[in-house]
Amino acid sequence: MTTMTKVRPAAPVAPWLGGKKALSARIIARIEAVDHATYAEPFVGMGGVFLRRSWKPQCEVANDFNGEITNLFRILQQHLPQLMEVMRYQIASRREFERLRKTDPATLTDLQRAARFLYLQRQAFGGKLGGVFGVATDRPSRFSLSRLEPILEAAHERLESVIFENLDWSDLIRRYDGSKTLFYLDPPYWGGESDYGKGLFERSAFQAMAEQLGAIRGKFILSINDCPEIRELFAGFEFEQVRLKYTVAAGGATDAAELIISNFEPRIGLI
Repeated sequence: MTTMTKVRPAAPVAPWLGGKKALSARIIARIEAVDHATYAEPFVGMGGVFLRRSWKPQCEVANDFNGEITNLFRILQQHLPQLMEVMRYQIASRREFERLRKTDPATLTDLQRAARFLYLQRQAFGGKLGGVFGVATDRPSRFSLSRLEPILEAAHERLESVIFENLDWSDLIRRYDGSKTLFYLDPPYWGGESDYGKGLFERSAFQAMAEQLGAIRGKFILSINDCPEIRELFAGFEFEQVRLKYTVAAGGATDAAELIISNFEPRIGLI
């Protein structure tokens, strides 16, 4: 694996709906078994897979169509001390949560926007974008600067030299495709296309995605909920079904199945 460098993994800086905590180890094992010079994620979210990897290639690309995500990561990469100062006296408060949720991010500086987005995501129930204030009485608040600081510092270190893009997923694939490129895709679930914002991802995009991925020169790994429609659309690729439990719902864990789809026969095993 001459193109890879060992790095210290980091944790996601905030919860995220569909953050892949339960699947990250299996997905990363697949990623790190592939020799690649460029690694790109069209749907990076809070970096549930991106940040947890232990090996990095020559080029890493973190992309999300949500500009608040790319702004937060850029600020983490370039202005961590200033971000910490902006958040230094912030408290966990439902009233503050609602105030910031109603604030138009376009009226804020990039630092203030990053702090606002991080504050909301740290405290939103289930990591849902635009979600309600979440409280768990069996553990401390998720917004504690003393606990958050080492998480942000680790992410800052891990994001060194990463390229950040704010493109549509299809444009990102087109721009970075190559024989030594590996894409990891974590799109919205079938049936949850609007979970990350109305109109950002349409159901028709799944067919377009299958067609585009079928023509790329590089390799891809895609994780998605297991349903007949997805199996039909991606029928030409390799499938692995994974059984797991979803725990976002207030009623407790529910059994579920996801698919890990790729355009190559997986060779599971770490470097």
